[in-house]
Amino acid sequence: MSLCTVLVVGFVAAVNLAIPPLAAGSLHPSPTQLLWIVDSYVVLFACLVIPAGALGDRAGRKGVLQAGLLLLAAGALVSAAAGNVAVMLAGRALAGTGAACVLPNALAVLLHATEPARRSRAIAVWAAMTGLGGLLGNVGGGALLTAGSWRLLFAAVAPLGVLCALWVAVAAPRGPRGHRDLAPRAAALLTLATLALLLGVIQGPEQGWGSAVVLGAFGCSAVLFGLWAVGELRAPHPLLDPRLFAVPALRAACLGMLVVFFGMFGFFYLNASLMQYGRGFSVLRTGLAVMPMSAPLLLGSRHVPALVARWGDRVVLTASFAVSGLGLLGLAAALDEGYPLYALWLFVLGCGIALALPTLTAAIANALPREQAGVAGGLQATTRELGSALGVAVIGTVLTARFVHTLPERAPGAVRPGHVPGGVAEALAAAPGEHGAVVGAYTASADTALKVAALVVLGAGTLVVTEMSWAARRARRAAG
Repeated sequence: MSLCTVLVVGFVAAVNLAIPPLAAGSLHPSPTQLLWIVDSYVVLFACLVIPAGALGDRAGRKGVLQAGLLLLAAGALVSAAAGNVAVMLAGRALAGTGAACVLPNALAVLLHATEPARRSRAIAVWAAMTGLGGLLGNVGGGALLTAGSWRLLFAAVAPLGVLCALWVAVAAPRGPRGHRDLAPRAAALLTLATLALLLGVIQGPEQGWGSAVVLGAFGCSAVLFGLWAVGELRAPHPLLDPRLFAVPALRAACLGMLVVFFGMFGFFYLNASLMQYGRGFSVLRTGLAVMPMSAPLLLGSRHVPALVARWGDRVVLTASFAVSGLGLLGLAAALDEGYPLYALWLFVLGCGIALALPTLTAAIANALPREQAGVAGGLQATTRELGSALGVAVIGTVLTARFVHTLPERAPGAVRPGHVPGGVAEALAAAPGEHGAVVGAYTASADTALKVAALVVLGAGTLVVTEMSWAARRARRAAG
């Protein structure tokens, strides 16, 4: 289950490293098309993950998990063989659909296959894999892109998906099936509402946040979410009961998960270009440069349940958000320093993530009954992917706006919103004599973006802990 999770999450991070070769490759994508090549996987991932979890609850989690892995492999093959952008997007969408089937059902299989005494530790290990997947995706993606073209990156995912499906067939037990209706109307409304929301988020940096396209997407999303909520409140067996979000602890845990992935994938988005343009690292070295973040996730996550048992989830989450915010601020301060200091702050950021992921995963999983384990996994995955999309959109917007503003006058404003890496390359090509000034402008922009990310993590983390404290006090009053 851990390997399946690393595969689908790592595929998100690895494609960020492929932006420059894709832009210069035979497909000749426009800036908007390049953005959708990167994000269409995440969009389908986020939109379909809760319905896929519910499908696993009804049809069998092991079977849906295997089908998802095979869909992921098929989509990767289509993308690897793509001769035009349309085929590439179709492959990415197919792979994203497969990923949506994998993530929630991997957690559900794990929950049902683990005895109660070991379940909290198993959840902690699995949660760490969701963070480690992004780091390993950077390393594996860098290695593959160094060894060959961007097509090799996609082609390599296909055999991994097939091998994981075979391993699941041999190793994973079949769990009990539920008898709930699949609620196709609710699934369609939820998918369309999430798609509209992410469309607005993704197009915001390019179209402008006040444009008709973006405002229309957000408006449609609000209407569709409203229709979904009304229908689910009336349904005898809802796909995802909106009343669940009236539970403060669950609501706070979902917000916390979104914030963690906002900071992590917002950082991944700017770091790939920052390492290559700002420090002159190769693609492989760029992937390896984030490895200091992985040590806390590998070595420390399994100890987090014991910390929660001793100190409580609110104390652990307070520490996690404080350490994560401090790590982002430290990275901003170390942009012009040597890599060893930058690596130290990467380790600090990894410590904050390692504390947060197992704690939040357990909080969401424990808020729902075991027969809804697939929906619980889907809810966690949705908040993760929404956080990733929001992190890329918000941090990318800040990065682009600041970069354009600080470019030297002799370097034309070739930066296109939503296409920062290509913009840096074009600015450098257009003004080769201004290399230092262009790189300096990008580094200053990254400094601002990292500080914004830190403030978001610290502010939203304060809200999460405050609401969880309020929920605990209310529970004590009710019990007493």
